[in-house]
Amino acid sequence: MSGRNEDENKGISLLGKEGVKYRADYAPEVLETFINKHPDNDYFVKFNCPEFTSLCPITGQPDFATIYISYVPDEKMVESKSLKLYLFSFRNHGDFHEDCVNIIMKDLIKLMAPKYIEVWGKFTPRGGISIDPYCNYGKPGTKWEEVAWHRLSNHDMYPEKIDNR
Repeated sequence: MSGRNEDENKGISLLGKEGVKYRADYAPEVLETFINKHPDNDYFVKFNCPEFTSLCPITGQPDFATIYISYVPDEKMVESKSLKLYLFSFRNHGDFHEDCVNIIMKDLIKLMAPKYIEVWGKFTPRGGISIDPYCNYGKPGTKWEEVAWHRLSNHDMYPEKIDNR
C-alpha cells in the first residue's frame, strides 16, 4: 500500500488539528502545499466551494457564491483544509466578484505553480443580476498556455438556465 512519508507531508500543519483558527480577514498565508506524487501525469483536481462569501467593497453587503477551482498540478498541490480556511478568510474582505476570483487564482499560482488553473465564481443575484467571473492561466511556453486560451475563448458558450439561484 502506498502512503506518504514525513518529507512528503512537510508543510502541512492544519490538517487533522483541532482548534484551528478561522480567519475572518483575507489570509493567503494560511495556504499550504504538499508534494504531487504524480507530476508526470496530467490530471485535473477540482474543488467546489458552495458557501463562499465576501463583501461588496462599496455597500458592505455580503455576496454569496459557489467558487469552482480546477487545476493541473505540477510539483506541488494545495492542501484542502488550508484552501477551505483561505476561502473562508474572504468572509469580511471587500472586493468585487471579478477581483475575488482573480486574487484566488493568482494566490494559488504563486503558491504551487500549477501547469494550468481556472477559477470560476457563480455569485447569487443581488439587484436582479448575477455575476459569474471566470479566469484561467496556463504555464507559459507549455501546451497549457494554449489550453488556457482555448478554454477562455470558448468559455460558457452555452450559458445555463438560471433557475436555481
